[in-house]
Parts: sequence; structure tokens; C-alpha cells
Amino acid sequence: MSIATRDGLRLHYKLEGPAGAPVLVMSNSLGTSLSMWDPQMPALLERFRVLRYDTRGHGASGVPAAPFGMAELGADVLAVMDHAGVGRAHFCGLSMGGMTGIWLARHHPERFGRFVLANTAALIGPPAGWNTRIERVRAEGMAAIAEGVLARWFTPAALAGDPARLAPVLSMLAATDADGYVANCAAVRDADLRGLLAGIDARVLVIAGVQDAATTPEQGRELADGIANADYLALNAAHLSNWELPAEFSDAVINFVSEA
Repeated sequence: MSIATRDGLRLHYKLEGPAGAPVLVMSNSLGTSLSMWDPQMPALLERFRVLRYDTRGHGASGVPAAPFGMAELGADVLAVMDHAGVGRAHFCGLSMGGMTGIWLARHHPERFGRFVLANTAALIGPPAGWNTRIERVRAEGMAAIAEGVLARWFTPAALAGDPARLAPVLSMLAATDADGYVANCAAVRDADLRGLLAGIDARVLVIAGVQDAATTPEQGRELADGIANADYLALNAAHLSNWELPAEFSDAVINFVSEA
């Protein structure tokens, strides 16, 4: 276990893979942890040194007392990279992690190569939906939203399949600190990154899920169209495309980043 700190906040991360290989930073979605990337790790570690971390308020990272936004989430990534001795890396983020990537691509291009922005958008709304979710978690805890979250994360076919395959994801959600989850919901709710897209010069791959109702393929296409050097790929999955279609997701990331 490795721990970085920024402004007193604990940031848990893991750095794995062959020394000297290109570094790939992996940023988790809302309600998960760095373990959400477990399905990708065997394939990624053949080609990359992988730096994955728990976003603040998730996993073994700390829960800040004050509200925060994308600037803080992005600065956390830089702090983890600095602590791990990583000067420059590629980046892959899903959902909230993808929004963090958008912010980093615009504000700190000197630290990154290519970006994979998966199942995400520059604006994820509407605010009323986030407020309802925040209020319910505050009143009833994380268990109250589990069924609805899983329904957004996975297609009906995946939900009807082997329960053991989804059990680790449900465990990550259940283990997420309620205050941390609420604070991150507010950060996503309040983030409008559309004005940053035209200023992104990096090569970007946007991955969307054909059956993703949380960040729709139309939103993914809009994101790709707003970035000058972006490619677009749609996978037949819902929101957690990396977990539902692990081989396809891993291949897409490896092929795109390896071109650099």
C-alpha cells in the first residue's frame, strides 16, 4: 500500500508493472475504488507500468471535510504521480475519472501523453437527479441506492448473468464512505467542462457504451466532436464498460495508447 498526501488528505494508490515501461494512470468511477480496474490489470501489465489510485472519498483514500471540485480531483492525480516519482504518463478514466481526465488534459498537458475518456461527458446531469441521490444517501446510506446504481452500471443481460461476476463491484459500492460519495456527487453535479474541450490538444480516445443511460453514446460522441484530436469507440455495454466487456475495453486502451 502506498499513500500520498495533499493538503493533509490521504490518497491511496498502487504502482505496478515493469520498470521502464510507459506509465498509465487509471482513475476510478463514482462509487468504486482502484479495484474497478482489476479486469484490465493482467493485459495492461504486459505493456505498461500502471498507476491506479482511489479517488478522494473512495476506497482507502481520505474523505475531505470541505467541498471540492474537478480542480481538486485533478490536483490529487498530480500529487499521486509526484509521490510515485512519475513525471509523465498516459491517462485512462471512466465516468467521474473521465471528467478528471478532461480537466487534466486542458490544464496540465505537459504531464500527460494520451487520454482515454470512457463512459463520461463534459456535463453529467441534471442537477435535480444528483440532489435526489445525495439526499437519499444522507438519509438512508449507500445500501438505499445500490439497486438503482447497478441498473445504470450494467445491461439487463449482465445483471441476469452470474451474480459472482458483479459481486466485487457491489462490494466496492457498499464500502464507499457515504460522506465521500455525497461530496463526489456534488463535484460531478457542479462540473461543466464544455468550455475546456476546444483547448485540449492531446490525442484522446472516447469510449462510450451503446446501452449506457448515465452517459449516453450521444454524449460520448459530443465529447469526441468537441476535442480536435479525438477518436470515438462505442462498446455494446452500459456504464461500467470495462467490467462488462473487459477484453474489448482492455484491447481498445492498449491499442490506442501503444500508438504513442
